[in-house]
Amino acid sequence: MSEVFSLQEGSSPLILSFPHSGTDIPEAIAKKLTAEGQGLIDTDWHVPRLYEFTRDLDVTWLEARTSRYVIDLNRDPSGTSLYPGQSTTGLCPTQTFDGALLWQDGCEPNAQEVARRTQQYFAPFHEELTAQIARVKARHGFAVLYDCHSIRGTIPHLFEGDLPVLNLGTNQGRSCVGDFQQAIGAVMQNGPYSHVINGRFRGGWITRHYGRPDEGVHTVQMEIAQHAYMEETPPWYWCGDRATALQSMLKDIFAAIMQWSATKA
Repeated sequence: MSEVFSLQEGSSPLILSFPHSGTDIPEAIAKKLTAEGQGLIDTDWHVPRLYEFTRDLDVTWLEARTSRYVIDLNRDPSGTSLYPGQSTTGLCPTQTFDGALLWQDGCEPNAQEVARRTQQYFAPFHEELTAQIARVKARHGFAVLYDCHSIRGTIPHLFEGDLPVLNLGTNQGRSCVGDFQQAIGAVMQNGPYSHVINGRFRGGWITRHYGRPDEGVHTVQMEIAQHAYMEETPPWYWCGDRATALQSMLKDIFAAIMQWSATKA
């Protein structure tokens, strides 16, 4: 079993990735974190639990074990910003989403440490994701990659006001074909939650790197405001009634995805 991720292979065209739900931090790294960093505030809390129902759809499931504070699996490994001119965090982040320092003075990861973490954590996750996309595509002729995320709904350091509950990112329509985006968008439009397509979150490196619709790989990112299913303050309680209602909506989205996929088979 990998220390970096857990994997369950499925036979459907659909792959789910969870790059930010991990909480593992090696002791040698954890002791260098500030108190704010050790709180892991920016974790995508409970996201795998939120999507547990998709296992019945025979999806492929790739879930990170390692915290995004060790290395962010959804950032460009070259260090290029995904949102030039806007506040964001990098490959090995130095601040929380609120702008608080993550590392004790003098303990920030240097270039050599970033390279080490890239080799130990980033590379294995993406090698596996690349392999799974190839496997699914070989079986079906295409693959659908759904990148699962959540975030606190109000973070002034990153964005103004309150985030919509459902934030679909398709890299401005470049990571999937138009009718696939439309299929998900129609469900959101008819649902009870605030939503946006390609708003503040247009898809991270995973969406942008793997989304190649002209080669049969259709990728989207769904960023969910956490207050829709949990408490956004420690200890990050799961809220059953809220989560059940949101899962009902997500089930409709996945029904649309599977229906779309059936037309491509």
